[in-house]
Amino acid sequence: MDQITDLFSNNTAHSALLSLGAMLLATVLSLIITKVYQITFNGERYSQSFVHTIVMMAVVVSVVMNVVSDNAGVAFGLFAIFSLIRFRSAVTNAKDIAYIFFGLCVGMTAGLYQFELAIVLTLFASLIFYLLYKFDYGAGKDTQILKIGVPENLNYESLFDDILQDKTISYTLRQVETTNLGTQILYTFAIRAKMDTDDRVLLDQIRERNANLKVSLSYIGNE
Repeated sequence: MDQITDLFSNNTAHSALLSLGAMLLATVLSLIITKVYQITFNGERYSQSFVHTIVMMAVVVSVVMNVVSDNAGVAFGLFAIFSLIRFRSAVTNAKDIAYIFFGLCVGMTAGLYQFELAIVLTLFASLIFYLLYKFDYGAGKDTQILKIGVPENLNYESLFDDILQDKTISYTLRQVETTNLGTQILYTFAIRAKMDTDDRVLLDQIRERNANLKVSLSYIGNE
């Protein structure tokens, strides 16, 4: 009880104004972060709730850092509470995780009254994220699943190796199974196509080799 009383007794008007300034700054900077996120988003499922989460976490953390900065006991208590928090939906995009961490760092910096550093962090990191998006740095085709049906009488090892070596960066045979009562063989490959590879051209070349049986190409994330 004494610790709680101390927390309130030390909450002077000056520190209250600083805390309000930290929350306002965290709000403004998190809005900049979310705007950059919206501009650079290229995933499949955009979520307005996720955008709101970044803003709310930045603001809340700015207050939390003010509370725990001088009290180790409260810091460990809050850490235990936060360790129990789970997102109802999993964050599957690595970039989304980076934006969450970005918002948390800005909130922490603002909460410690390092206002100049918080502003510099937001502007510099936002610029880096935008440039990575603008210049499409590290671009490459996602891993795809290629399924090829082959007549049993045409089945032999390395039937499609020359085509795959020409059209892909890498390929791995994942599965071989029989279909249609053993009259066909179904090959399943995981491939990463070259940037200049046209999916239809790849499928046409394979169909010429597999007696025009079924060929499918799908992205792992869409299975």
